[in-house]
Amino acid sequence: MKPTEKERFIGLEWLRFLLGCYVMLYHTSPNYPQLQRIFGLSELASMGFFATSSFFVLSGFLLAHVYVRGNALRDSAPRFWAKRFFNLYPIHIVALVSSILVIALMQWLAIPPDGPGSSVRFVVYDTNEILGRTHPELFQHYMDNLQLAFNGFLQLFLLQAWNPYFLTFNAPLWSLSTLFFFYILFPYFAPRLMNARRTWMWLTIIWVLYLLPPVWVIWKHLYGIPYTGMLQRVPILRVPEFFGGILGYALFRRARLRQQVMSVWQRRSLVISIVCCFLAATVLFTHGAKFWYFLLHNGLLLPSQVALIYLCALAPTPQSAWLQHWSPRLGAASLSMFALHVPLFNLFRTLEQFFRGNPTSCFSDWEECIAAAGNVQLSLGGYALYVLLTVLICVLFQEQFVTRARKSLVTRFLEKRPSMARLGRAESSNS
Repeated sequence: MKPTEKERFIGLEWLRFLLGCYVMLYHTSPNYPQLQRIFGLSELASMGFFATSSFFVLSGFLLAHVYVRGNALRDSAPRFWAKRFFNLYPIHIVALVSSILVIALMQWLAIPPDGPGSSVRFVVYDTNEILGRTHPELFQHYMDNLQLAFNGFLQLFLLQAWNPYFLTFNAPLWSLSTLFFFYILFPYFAPRLMNARRTWMWLTIIWVLYLLPPVWVIWKHLYGIPYTGMLQRVPILRVPEFFGGILGYALFRRARLRQQVMSVWQRRSLVISIVCCFLAATVLFTHGAKFWYFLLHNGLLLPSQVALIYLCALAPTPQSAWLQHWSPRLGAASLSMFALHVPLFNLFRTLEQFFRGNPTSCFSDWEECIAAAGNVQLSLGGYALYVLLTVLICVLFQEQFVTRARKSLVTRFLEKRPSMARLGRAESSNS
């Protein structure tokens, strides 16, 4: 069957939702010592970069499916950029503002251990040096007014991923900044990559090019600032993941057009190889030499990530009406989960500490009230509630705010107004 514009990949909807959940667990689960005591869980939860990279690959795959038609895009480049901006920026600006408000609340309440040091000025320099793990306080920094203004400017214009030294306000928002850079490149490169004759060769070339920067950094022993931040998020160095997704869809579409079907054993072998790659990477990252981080983060896992997207795209549409209903809703909320899970977690844990402490004493002894809140250990029951509420909030936020805002912006700026259309027809008939 030929892929069509309206075709939806149920497997990819669930995959991007699960990637959002994984990133959420990666950033929040270390706050729960109860989870860290479970054998192997902290190691498995430490591979957040695998989820982010897979999401970039998935974005290239899906955009190629939706927008590339033959040798050109379905829309003009300006129209494509506008649509992607209208989808991305409402999420970004709400996540940014909510992060600042939550930080202000934490700073005002000053509930230990994180409340007293909370500030929009607080950042941590990115480094992969051992000193960064043994003495993290050496890499903590409070921005001065100039740095605060400059990084605020970067945030407002979706440029924050280009700062290789530290992340500000809401760290995961760098991924939205990087995504928007990918969107800028898409109209120029996607049709060419989709119609390249030797797709496997180009995929190999992109993989090798992706590995060159981390190999150079390791060769030069440059594990500190700013090289760690550059490899982590500077968009130009993460482009191979996005291009890999586009080429992955080119292979997928070619196989569909030729009616080539993977056998059951081929799919099982692919699943086993992906799982083995992930487990081996987890062991090397958590227990191997420090150079493994750069290789695993920047390129070494790209083939397994492209294979994961390809395999999930092959998943058949389930018969369950419940799954068919929730798949697109949860998948669509994944980007909101990437952007909002940190401010939601900071708000949730602050409120949990406050209300499980001794809130009634706040009317008589504020210091005792805050001290009691600081002695509260976050509960696993509360964490489960946080995860469920975050998913629910992000689904509603995506549907009730982001989707409506995008439709409103598209209607206002991209669609011709009826009055102008009628005027154009009248002028045509008169002439």
